Amino acid sequence: MSIERFGSLNGQDVLQVSLTGPDGMVMQVLTWGAVMRDLVVPSSGGSQGVVLGLNSIEDYVAHSPYFGAIVGRHANRIGGACFTLNGETYRLDANEGRNQLHGGTIGFGTRLWSIIDHTDTNVTLSLVSEDGDMGYPGRLVATCTYTLLPSCGLRIVLEATCDEPTPVNLTTHGYFNLDGSADILAHHLMIAADYTTPTRPDLIPTGEIRRVANTGYDFTTLRPIGAAEFTQERILYDINYVLHGPYGELRHAATLASLKSGVSMELWTTEPGIQFYDGHLLNIPVQGLGGAKYGRHGGLCLEPQRFPDSPNKAHFPSSILMPGQVSRQVSELRFAR
Repeated sequence: MSIERFGSLNGQDVLQVSLTGPDGMVMQVLTWGAVMRDLVVPSSGGSQGVVLGLNSIEDYVAHSPYFGAIVGRHANRIGGACFTLNGETYRLDANEGRNQLHGGTIGFGTRLWSIIDHTDTNVTLSLVSEDGDMGYPGRLVATCTYTLLPSCGLRIVLEATCDEPTPVNLTTHGYFNLDGSADILAHHLMIAADYTTPTRPDLIPTGEIRRVANTGYDFTTLRPIGAAEFTQERILYDINYVLHGPYGELRHAATLASLKSGVSMELWTTEPGIQFYDGHLLNIPVQGLGGAKYGRHGGLCLEPQRFPDSPNKAHFPSSILMPGQVSRQVSELRFAR
């Protein structure tokens, strides 16, 4: 384990923590946004980088679409940038038209976190969000712990406590590419979900829970992301899937595989949903890790989460955290090669 200076932001140092796992996995984490900047796993070809990252803090601030960040206070979208709780309406910072995305203009993914614990294989970072931050009620303390596991895995634990009732939906926002190709359309994907929460054009859920069977959203079996199996025109994916199994228990949510590199990744999570985004808006004007160019579909996101706009949808799993409770999300990335 090592800690070094990655750069500075507003007069404060941004640190980079490097971790090495028992099976040779290597990870780099930034204190800015608790970003997973790099993750390298053993492969049949020696080693394989599996996430998208940038080379300077200036590039992250100017160009990152949440690459590897921990986002919150409420990840994904809240319609109209407002919600009502206990009879009071809260107006949030709107940063995507009239809606809020990933906690607002200055969400958790764009702030400096503090390192509070570390070993050779894990690091814990903490962030304090004060009452009224981006419009949210109550003071919230969030922690993120990354742990490299013995069997070529990564565990991510996100926790939060508060002093007033408040929505909480932290998530990991890694962009994955398992073989370094220009796009991920040939990657194979399986998502353990029979339903999605369809959206309006502004990507706010309509409130419907819709079956994926016989549609292009069906990833119940492993298939290429770019395959037009059900429609003449390929779908652009940015939608929440309703996962099988009981919310709160760690269970298999998705599998991603590259036939080119031979690397596969299972995602396990305790969360009720997962946002699948296929990176169709990517167009990063600066070089990424190893000089890579991150263009359209250059990486994909699988974001374990409570449902988008859940503070405004009473029939969605609740994201409201009460004083005295602990919001806890556990996700694991399990790699094979």
